[in-house]
Parts: sequence; C-alpha cells; structure tokens
Amino acid sequence: MAGAKSHDYHILAPSPWPIIGAFAGLAFAVGAIMWMHGAQFGVQAFILGIACVMGTMAGWWGQVIKEAHAGDHTPVVSLHLRYGMILFIASEVMFFVGWFWAFFDFSLFPASGVWPPKGVEVINPFAFPLLNTLILLCSGTTVTWAHHALLHGDRDGLKKGLWATILLGLTFTSIQAYEYAHAPFAFKGLNYGASFFMATGFHGFHVLIGTIFLIVNLVRAYKGEFTPKQHFGFEAAAWYWHFVDVVWLFLFVTIYVWGGWGAPVHAG
Repeated sequence: MAGAKSHDYHILAPSPWPIIGAFAGLAFAVGAIMWMHGAQFGVQAFILGIACVMGTMAGWWGQVIKEAHAGDHTPVVSLHLRYGMILFIASEVMFFVGWFWAFFDFSLFPASGVWPPKGVEVINPFAFPLLNTLILLCSGTTVTWAHHALLHGDRDGLKKGLWATILLGLTFTSIQAYEYAHAPFAFKGLNYGASFFMATGFHGFHVLIGTIFLIVNLVRAYKGEFTPKQHFGFEAAAWYWHFVDVVWLFLFVTIYVWGGWGAPVHAG
C-alpha cells in the first residue's frame, strides 16, 4: 500500500511548537531580567513570558498526546522517548551543578574571609526547610503509590496518589514563598543572598513545573488515557518528580545546614 508504514519509527509532521517555544523562552528570560533590573513594564513582560511558556507547554504536550492516541508511539518510539527524558534530566542535573558550584566557590573562598558574611542572619534549617524536606519525601512516596496503582490497574489509587502528590507540591511551594517573604537577607548586593535565592528559587520553579506536569496527568487519568502497559506521560512526570526530590535533599544539606553553619539564626 502506498504510504504504509514499513518501520517502527515515527516521522514527525512539521510543527510550529519548537520555534514558538524558543521565542517563549526568550520572552520569559527577557521579562525576568527587565523585572529584576526595575525596568518599565518589567513585571508585565515577565507575566507575558510566563503566559507564552504555559501556552507552549499546553500546545506541545497536547500534540504529543494526540500522537500517542494515533498509535505513533510504537515500542521503539517509546524507548527513545525514555532516552530523551533521561537525557533531559541529566541536563537538569548539570544545570543545578552550576548553582552548587557557585555556592561552594563563594563559601569556600569568601571575599570577606568568613561565610556566611559577617552580620548575616540565616534561615533556621530545622524549621520550614526541614518541614519542606519531609513534605517532598512524602510526595515521593505518594507518586510511587500512584505509579504502582497504575501498573496494577487500580485507577482509584492512581487518582488518589496523584491528588496527594499535587497537594503536597502546592504546600511546598506555599511554604517556600512564605519563607522568601520573611527571609532576613536580600537577593541583591550579597553573594550569600544571590546564590541562596538562585539555587533554591530555581528548584522551587522546578517544583512548580513538576506540579503542573502532575496536574496534566491527573486530568488524563480521569479521562482514562493511561493503561498499565502504555503510560509514558505519567512515567516521565514521576521521574521528574523524583529528580526534584533528590535535588532538594542536596540543597537542604549543603545550603541550609552546611552553608549557614555557625551563623546567627534569624528568630522570625
């Protein structure tokens, strides 16, 4: 038959989403820079950038889901999707290595000779940070519960596990936002503050993205789109969430506990 598929690979049709995603990322970055530099319309540009990124996520993920429903995700394609997700997570690991490197450089070779800098009060690591650590660890167990429920055809357990994970993720984000609002040091003008907020802030951003990822999977779970044998979308979200968990453990130990050791603790 003319046009019949004689191989296990999926040849993608032309898609506008890669170029749209590139410009959306540019708009997001430029908006964030404008906002941080206090430029006019900086906040509006940042919000526009977020809207563009969210629109790209919705459109691109929707296209991938349609491809799965059309039967384009053959076993070979699914394997390569897994390879792609593993490489993406590996790139994210290196992204965070950069922030850890910066923090260790500042802390091991401080310009003032002491770290944290003299006069800086640090956040008590055994207050909200420890609570957030327990929350993320619990969320790792709930997403694993959901995964095992899916593998055994337990749709009710899948939904409950996803709901629990999403609520825990939102709780984590809310606590971190409160912590930032009451932080005893500023973002600018201080290496300690800059490295702290960049490392923990980007992690918080990843938690937010992971939460959205899980919400998409929850909607798909209610639509009955996952089966025990075909559920790569959920599997990718679970891998991403476990990555976020592990990164937080390193952040908690190195930045909150070790990085603030010996400094006066903020009483607030």
